[in-house]
Amino acid sequence: MDKTTSLLALAALGQETRLEVFRLLVRAGAEGVPAGEIATRLGTVQNTMSAHLKILGQAGLVQAEREGRSIRYTADMTGFRDLLAYLMEDCCNGAPELCQPIIQAVTCKC
Repeated sequence: MDKTTSLLALAALGQETRLEVFRLLVRAGAEGVPAGEIATRLGTVQNTMSAHLKILGQAGLVQAEREGRSIRYTADMTGFRDLLAYLMEDCCNGAPELCQPIIQAVTCKC
């Protein structure tokens, strides 16, 4: 991931509703959540939610898959991983013990 793409992703997550959407989709895992259900769960009208999902998609943080008349969204874990890798690529300057607390904090316990 480059600086421009990272800034796009961080800007997308820098808005409260979009951050909540992304966190909801991360919790949902590979099953994802239909767009209408995302709007309902977060108390947002569907048109507004569509705009938020579009921004998250353009930032490489969510993926959409059409299911009949509905669109199901999932967190793009590759985009998420690439953003984290970009943020941490110069983290420890040869001292991996500095990175370990961060790595342990973001590592799934499942």
